[in-house]
Amino acid sequence: QVQLVESGGGLVQAGGSLRLSCAASGRTLRTVGWFRQAPGKEREFVAAFSWIDPAYYADSVKGRFTISRDNAKNTVYLQMNSLKPEDSAVYYCAIQSGHGYDASSFGSWGQGTQVTVSS
Repeated sequence: QVQLVESGGGLVQAGGSLRLSCAASGRTLRTVGWFRQAPGKEREFVAAFSWIDPAYYADSVKGRFTISRDNAKNTVYLQMNSLKPEDSAVYYCAIQSGHGYDASSFGSWGQGTQVTVSS
């Protein structure tokens, strides 16, 4: 089973940028997604990369975040620009195991990386 490790989180001021990385232990052709979870809130979908379909984004990040994939490195990236305090959360990557873009349709979760955006 492919294992995922996220990195790249940190503290940034509002309006700043971060790039998250999701490194896979092996190659997968499945859709890879990014999710986030803020304290007291449910894990929510952020973005997904598929080899077949165009990248898919949550409305809240559309135009600010970009998901990409480097197949040679087995890594999926999430470029986050124009960050807002409400983007603060633990960010996770996962592999789609079912249909849809809810958390229950994904598995092989990484350990997460913390993103904190100060105002």
